[in-house]
Amino acid sequence: MIEFREDIKSLLRSCGGKGAATTFIFTDNSIKEEAFLEDINNILNTGEVPNIFPVDEKAEVQDSVRTAAKQENRCPEGTPQQLFSYFVERCKKNLHIVLAFSPIGDSFRNRIRNFPSLVNCTTIDWFSEWPKDALESVAVRFLGEIEMSDSVRKSCVTMVQTFHT
Repeated sequence: MIEFREDIKSLLRSCGGKGAATTFIFTDNSIKEEAFLEDINNILNTGEVPNIFPVDEKAEVQDSVRTAAKQENRCPEGTPQQLFSYFVERCKKNLHIVLAFSPIGDSFRNRIRNFPSLVNCTTIDWFSEWPKDALESVAVRFLGEIEMSDSVRKSCVTMVQTFHT
């Protein structure tokens, strides 16, 4: 859990402090502890993990955005609260979280119930199996541009269907 928290802090520093646009891909296989999802849920909901930065690190984070905030006229007084709010705003803008979870089984349903931001603060793309005729059509179209005998092409189409099923 400690390593995960350190990785999250590093990620937030990069997105919020440096302003780097970042995509964080998190799969259900990456969940070693359910507490990981609590942090992801908080980031999705508020853009931060409450109390993840101790006082000294929080001051460093605030200092890291001071120049950018001043350039954008975002923190006129430059108070610690204003600077941290600006940091969180930059995290929200620059951090994109991609969740790849299997919807099969009770664990997905339980996680959705326990961590509502996984649904409420995301866009869900459901990917389902393609029909065989659609796979064949795509394979025929793309393999049609490649020089090969008809028997080899037919075998390749069958192979492509098998790989993508």
